[in-house]
Amino acid sequence: MPKVVSRSAVSSSTDAQPTASSTAALRVYYCICGEFILVIDKSLATLPRRKTDGAVVIRSQDSEKGKARIFKLNANAKDPILVEREGGHERQFRFHCPRCSLPVAYQSTPPPVKSGSFVYIFKGALSQAQGQVPPDAFEDEPTGSTDVI
Repeated sequence: MPKVVSRSAVSSSTDAQPTASSTAALRVYYCICGEFILVIDKSLATLPRRKTDGAVVIRSQDSEKGKARIFKLNANAKDPILVEREGGHERQFRFHCPRCSLPVAYQSTPPPVKSGSFVYIFKGALSQAQGQVPPDAFEDEPTGSTDVI
């Protein structure tokens, strides 16, 4: 059998400028059950929070006030619900974890995701460490009595 000789050339440039996509670090977030839910170009801890419920605000469409975030939400849409707020009512189109059906996000417009200006991630719904409960998951839960009757 004849000997196979392969020749290849490898080139690289140390003078090339990095592109925006090569310097962007994507962050991955998981549901409490461990299911992959969100990948986004910025840490959720650095994004603004909503005053009404503490949800993380993700801008999903460009506007004169800011540029949209780049993200992918892996969640199932459910029927809308009406939430009572101080100044009235708010309709929420919720998105749930595909594995455990825990609500993880919502928006004020009907699905699909990103059909409105903002997507809101529930406070304490997602964690960067798979299989770990986020530190703020039970922050607002009332503490009950542990007395046994």
